[in-house]
Amino acid sequence: MFKGADYFDVESLLNEDEIMVRNSVREFVDDRIIPIIEKHYREEKFPAHLVRELGKLGLLGITIPEEYGGAGMSNVIYGLVMQELERGDSGIRSFVSVQSSLVMYPIYTFGSEEQKSYWLPKLACGELIGCFGLTEPDYGSNPGGMITHSERIEGGYKLNGAKMWITNGTVADVAVVWAKLNGEVRGFLVEKGMEGFTAPEMKGKHSLKASVTSELIFQDVIIPEKNILPGSKGLKSPLMCLNQARFGIAWGVVGSMMTCYDSALNYAKSRVQFSKPIAAYQMTQEKLVYMLTEITKAQLLNLQLGRLKDNNKLKHTQVSMAKRNNCEKALEIARIAREILGANGILDEYPVMRHSQNLESVKTYEGTHEMHTLIIGEDITGHAAFD
Repeated sequence: MFKGADYFDVESLLNEDEIMVRNSVREFVDDRIIPIIEKHYREEKFPAHLVRELGKLGLLGITIPEEYGGAGMSNVIYGLVMQELERGDSGIRSFVSVQSSLVMYPIYTFGSEEQKSYWLPKLACGELIGCFGLTEPDYGSNPGGMITHSERIEGGYKLNGAKMWITNGTVADVAVVWAKLNGEVRGFLVEKGMEGFTAPEMKGKHSLKASVTSELIFQDVIIPEKNILPGSKGLKSPLMCLNQARFGIAWGVVGSMMTCYDSALNYAKSRVQFSKPIAAYQMTQEKLVYMLTEITKAQLLNLQLGRLKDNNKLKHTQVSMAKRNNCEKALEIARIAREILGANGILDEYPVMRHSQNLESVKTYEGTHEMHTLIIGEDITGHAAFD
């Protein structure tokens, strides 16, 4: 089983359940994801056969109560699961993150009892797949400018507009779609097969190639009354969902950091140049030490973030700090690892280039580095700098 970097014995701060779940997912990644992911990445195919397995392991909707099919576990455990899955591939972690934080979470938080009872158990076991529609072709960092809109009609609503960069969109059975209704942002459950709703897959990606990324197009889609999320009120609702996803991303990228560091360290120990391993040279050691230091800082940051969340003391700006820092450092570490591996670093014999390409996307989605900078900046100064 993979042995993750843990220079400050962070494992000693975890309880038995946290270690047990992490190790079970770590073994799953070793056995079921690592052997097949390069082929799927190369062929630009999501490994859909893993969905039911992820559900059977209880990894979909980890924090959702058991009465709705979830695992009812802590946020720290959710974070550790995201960490291990991203060590396999960002595309796998993204799938689970979207299903859990951007589909099941809003249905649980804003949905009716009927919606929760129907959708959540099916999403938790992997019988159904969901997606989250907020970002639009012209509105990414400014979701409040969305032009997707709905109007009330007899028995429900008529939906028009488009969404872009939607993970799982083409394969989803249900889309949690955010649209304006009389100027207020509301959430709707748009089901696959509804007339006027299409979800073409986006092709030509150089990143997240083992993940399905789609557009969502709505042309006079009739949404029945029972499919509006009754508790969704204003832009705050989808932003709450994004905060859940960003939390998982902050943890997930540590998995990428660890596998890139592990690859670089092992390679440096075995690659001999000028009569000794390149690990014996000062410049290589400086790179390895930098990588390990940043991994350790991210691990400690995440653990405190998770403890705060589990104790209901978390501020959304703290999630922004963790997402901002960890994504930036993960991408740096991937690039440094590629340098240590030299020309071999571009081969898919090693996971480094795949992670580097994925992290280019992870750094910018769910809020760019710059947007999280301004979120934190407003919190500490009292001045909004978005305009």
